[in-house]
Amino acid sequence: MRVAVVENIKPSPLGLLGQALDEAGIEVEVFRPRDGCPLPTNPAIHDALIVLGGEQSALDDALHPYLPALSRLMRVWGETGRAVLGICLGAQLLARGYGAENRLGAAKEFGWRQIRPTGDGRADPVLSAAGAEFPIFQWHSDTFVLPDGAKLLATNADVANQAFRLGRATYGIQFHFEAGRDIVAEWTEQFAEATEQMRPGWGAIHTAEAARHGPRAEAAGLALARAWIAQI
Repeated sequence: MRVAVVENIKPSPLGLLGQALDEAGIEVEVFRPRDGCPLPTNPAIHDALIVLGGEQSALDDALHPYLPALSRLMRVWGETGRAVLGICLGAQLLARGYGAENRLGAAKEFGWRQIRPTGDGRADPVLSAAGAEFPIFQWHSDTFVLPDGAKLLATNADVANQAFRLGRATYGIQFHFEAGRDIVAEWTEQFAEATEQMRPGWGAIHTAEAARHGPRAEAAGLALARAWIAQI
């Protein structure tokens, strides 16, 4: 099997998702439209599509003119019945592709936060894999309205739309379930100014937060990754 992965920012480590893809023996082909490279426009070549996060908004077309095409592409792939996964910005672009509203600056979350599956989430083959409630890493300021026909799979007290599914296996997941403690540590070091702006004092509390929430978050993230891959 082959999976197309679209990166919207560098670095974009696959983390726990990459671990699960390796376990399944799946070939990964990475596309970097932010560098002017073409998008994976032919669904017949790949079995699934993953669109990762990024610092841009889902409506940042002036600086990133490939975004409208990418949001449309996610819908096209989903409508073929292939598995599609959008993480963070990828989830926002997926919502855009299905005609839903993106709400910029309306949903600031950073750090490990609790996620609660909905009734549909508890019955879903992917979200149910993570258990009844779990901590997971968040880093976003934007959110979206749920697309028509989507099933809301997860929520929390701060941002209502945390995960949704369209059709058989098209998933938008707002939180960074791919990010284990190693990736969060890299982000904290590499983007120190940005992380401090998102959560003042983060550098001082990061290690304690990682110890408190990291093990359960990684278990949930790997379970979600394996469960989504099973849908390919």
